[in-house]
Amino acid sequence: MESRLRFLLVSNGLPKPKLQATLLDNAGNFIARTDLYYPQTRLAIEFDGISHRGSLAADNRRQNRLLEAGYRLLRFTAGDILRTPAAVVGQVERGLAG
Repeated sequence: MESRLRFLLVSNGLPKPKLQATLLDNAGNFIARTDLYYPQTRLAIEFDGISHRGSLAADNRRQNRLLEAGYRLLRFTAGDILRTPAAVVGQVERGLAG
């Protein structure tokens, strides 16, 4: 689904994101490896698959660390990508705009 998400974005005219990008805090410490990343706007995009259902608390802590370090984060599920692709593209477009 990560590949489908990337294809959805690029086929709708958005720039190619970096894949599996390593993100660091201001001190250079590892925070996370994100599925897709647009460095020019510090926009990280995550696909939350079925495995994420059991890791909500860890995902929340990770998200908080990313936000605290100044990254912006969008998270999508298979339902988002398959049922509302235009909304996904729109959210990423707005994220890239500022």
